[in-house]
Amino acid sequence: MIQKDIRELVLKHARLSADVNTLSDLSDLYAAGLTSLTTVNLMLALEDYFNIEFPDRMLVRRTFGSIQSLAEAVEALKT
Repeated sequence: MIQKDIRELVLKHARLSADVNTLSDLSDLYAAGLTSLTTVNLMLALEDYFNIEFPDRMLVRRTFGSIQSLAEAVEALKT
């Protein structure tokens, strides 16, 4: 499941102040401690892991706001 893979990447690269395993797929990652710097780290990790590239139009806070929004973005880019 793509959310599981994304959750592991968030755990490894986002350095959240909250435990990612306690967050729902819809939880606000920025409220959980995601910063602009860790967003970039997470984006690069997602691009490498899924062999995708985020276009400029997707480089907005909404894309990286939750596990669910990240999964939707990755799915859209993989097709």
